[in-house]
Amino acid sequence: MLSNFHTHTYLCKHAEGTPVDYVRQAAAAGCSALGFSDHCPYPHDDMWLYCRMAAADIPRYKRLVEDAKKEADFPVYFGFECEWSPQHRSWFKDELIGRYGADYLVFGSHWFPLDGELEYIATVTERRLLHTYIDFTIEGMKSGLYAFLAHPDLFLSSIRSIDADCLACVDALIDAANDLGMPLEINGYGLIKSKVRRDYGADYQYPVAAFWKRAAQKNARIICNADAHQIEQVLAGVQNGIDYAEDLGIPIIGAAEALGFAHT
Repeated sequence: MLSNFHTHTYLCKHAEGTPVDYVRQAAAAGCSALGFSDHCPYPHDDMWLYCRMAAADIPRYKRLVEDAKKEADFPVYFGFECEWSPQHRSWFKDELIGRYGADYLVFGSHWFPLDGELEYIATVTERRLLHTYIDFTIEGMKSGLYAFLAHPDLFLSSIRSIDADCLACVDALIDAANDLGMPLEINGYGLIKSKVRRDYGADYQYPVAAFWKRAAQKNARIICNADAHQIEQVLAGVQNGIDYAEDLGIPIIGAAEALGFAHT
């Protein structure tokens, strides 16, 4: 049986389905545990509102997850996927976890600050900026707020030649995760996207084979999640990730076990 701790809903404006839709699909596919981790809102709704729920939607989101739990014969968890934003540390800790009772937070590091603006890492190719992003992401990892790092190889999405600079970034991120005991996620959503050509051949934008081979060499704690934005992907995405890891000879651990939810 499979578990998945990276699940979105219609509330984020770029996914489909309600929590109960995902629970029903997961039950039919044979699920052992399901975690909802929709993109978190921020206290001022001008930040990423086009692709996030509003802060006012949190009670509805929680209620929908609670309703879905009633239909599940497996554990269902309530969480959020968050960026790292130092000025919102107390929002994450005191509000999302403290006030609203999130069971866990996922670290999805998509954006980093650059010259007073926010830069989207998946479009970056300049090596200097990759290092800036990695430093910022490691800072977030060290915050102690997050259960795992989603799509840790996202920063290589637009990179076609994995050179020494890129590998230095890969090593820094994996080493930080190992030092913190933080699981790294093979992301099933990336496996349904188009492939690109890198210097070693055809590859996904993410997951990136060079990253995961390095992670395995360094004995990282590797998990698979769906990052489900469509109902049918809720466990199919996990299985795709497992198959991907097996094809590369990469050992993985169950997400529920890695996150401490295996027996709750």
